[in-house]
Amino acid sequence: MRRILILAEYDGTGFAGLQRQRPGLRTVQGELEGALARIGAIPKAVAAGRTDAGVHALAMPFHVDLPGRIPTERIPEALNRLLPEDLKVLRAQEVAQDFHARKDALWRAYRYRVLLRPHPSPLLRHRALWLRHPLDLEAMEEALPLLLGRHNFLGFAKEEVREGTRELLEARLERVEGEAGPELRFYFRGTSFLRGQVRGMVGTLLEVGLGKRPPESLKAILETADRRLAGPSAPAQGLYFLEAAYPREKLLP
Repeated sequence: MRRILILAEYDGTGFAGLQRQRPGLRTVQGELEGALARIGAIPKAVAAGRTDAGVHALAMPFHVDLPGRIPTERIPEALNRLLPEDLKVLRAQEVAQDFHARKDALWRAYRYRVLLRPHPSPLLRHRALWLRHPLDLEAMEEALPLLLGRHNFLGFAKEEVREGTRELLEARLERVEGEAGPELRFYFRGTSFLRGQVRGMVGTLLEVGLGKRPPESLKAILETADRRLAGPSAPAQGLYFLEAAYPREKLLP
């Protein structure tokens, strides 16, 4: 029995989220586990995190167990023949037997895309949030460092029952020229994230950029962990899970 780390890319538009749910709901985990069973693997895929309906991923790690003899380098090809067009495996790597995609992750990173132009883009309607109003980038850049470090982030989360303390290692934004026009891209890297935390942070930061709240208002949200003090969650379509990092000793050469 080999434990394999696979990296999956998916368009979240047609999924009810990453985690397997009640019968009848299409999920990333459900589709992947169905394909795993057909190549002789144990039909259980454990992800580094979770994404809600409509959220995308560029390289979501999963660990799976494979009793067969299929070469590791052939796993992506074997799975991709069975997977739908909006979910594909990019890479497979053998890892230590006790490797755990969620518990062993050192950090995880997300991106949020905002399209800034006078009219919406039909091509990016499922890929980015469209805003016609100008944003105060200096005010948002003043607010971002307030999020860094260890805080109780429950004020930005939703439907969360876990303890709220998390550590945010990096938070930045950049303006880029995208294929449909100028974009603002938020980047967040942290040890772990609460459910809805990134979208809650982005929604609040956009209120700062729109002049609806001062940058220092984020302090009160972190101090009180009161969701009522934060802005609305940004829509799902602009959010992307980017990557996760693991200890080298867990990754076999």
